[in-house]
Amino acid sequence: MDSKSLIGTFNKKGQKIVDSDYLFYEAPRERFFMTGSEVVREAIRRASVDVSISYPITPQSEAAAMVGDLWVEGYVGEYFRGENEFAVMSECAGASFGGARVFTTTSGPGTLRAYENFPMWVGSRLPIMLNMMVRGVNSPLSIQPDTLEIGLIIDTGMLIWHAESAQDFFDYLLKGFMVAEEPDVHLPIAICIDGFFVSHTKDDVYIPSADLSLPPYNPYRNPMPCMDMEVPPVRMMRDPFVMKSNYISYATQASWQQETRAACERSRKHTIRLLGGLIEEENTDAEILIISSGTAVAQGREAARLLSEEGIKIGIVKIKTIRPFPYEEVRQATKNAKIIFVPEFNVAGWMAREIKAAIPDNHRVIAGPHVAGGMTMPPEVIVEEIKKVLAQKKETLHV
Repeated sequence: MDSKSLIGTFNKKGQKIVDSDYLFYEAPRERFFMTGSEVVREAIRRASVDVSISYPITPQSEAAAMVGDLWVEGYVGEYFRGENEFAVMSECAGASFGGARVFTTTSGPGTLRAYENFPMWVGSRLPIMLNMMVRGVNSPLSIQPDTLEIGLIIDTGMLIWHAESAQDFFDYLLKGFMVAEEPDVHLPIAICIDGFFVSHTKDDVYIPSADLSLPPYNPYRNPMPCMDMEVPPVRMMRDPFVMKSNYISYATQASWQQETRAACERSRKHTIRLLGGLIEEENTDAEILIISSGTAVAQGREAARLLSEEGIKIGIVKIKTIRPFPYEEVRQATKNAKIIFVPEFNVAGWMAREIKAAIPDNHRVIAGPHVAGGMTMPPEVIVEEIKKVLAQKKETLHV
């Protein structure tokens, strides 16, 4: 079945199925004032989702419940609550094996309980959409935003995009399906937001009419056999190499991990086209840069504005995708910088490590400031950190 043949027709809900580029770039949009959880509802309303499975955990519970409302209204094919977070992700895999477009949500401890499934999704080439609303995962318990869990899934092999705002969030959700389902990619994708900061605060979001929807998923564009009446359930291997020798088993596992990571790299061209690049740059001719992702970028923008009032020029680099990581783009954006600050909402500093690995002369990178466990990061905290470092290096900078 060619999903393109359905463009211009109407689905069971009466929505007109339109080309994805039309929905993203040409369809008229109306402004709404909504929370990030409501953004999930409106994106999935237009996404032709076949199956959504959820388990409630703060702060994604509200979004999951709203997707359930969409099922009642007829916008989602199947919806149910799993027994626990691990079960949800296993059930999502089963639905995806069967050729469904699948959406689910997770947060914090739920992410860790489900973790084993994510590399399995990758190895099985399942283009499941995972919305991750990040929150604290360490003891003592915290339900506040902390991006540690993004760092914990970085090397699972899945695509990872980190939205700064509610508008980013809406667009990333819909565009993420299109990239993940490309035959030369066909990997799961995590669309991450900072819990509460985006999920529960309201912002202006411009969205197209609810009378429009994405084309449905065509599972027969899958590079792996789709589980149907011709293919036995979960027949991932046509030859049981595990039964032959350890050497064959090791070689197969290693080569397949290389292939799935190559698929992640192949997603670059699709992502660049749909997101307008993997990064955004502002004033990157400055000697001082702030680089981060998610809402840390928003705080960095305000810090840059405050410092500009004192005559200190600050550039901003917003990283949109964590995987694939924009190595070359970051190298180019930072080539003139003498000091690079990386504010993060976690104690681990995984973004700073990524940037240090990407650029030459990485002594320029200041890993911080950091807040964690749900603390906010007032822009004044970033300003204070920058001023402290500048006071130590003033003789080498033109500020």
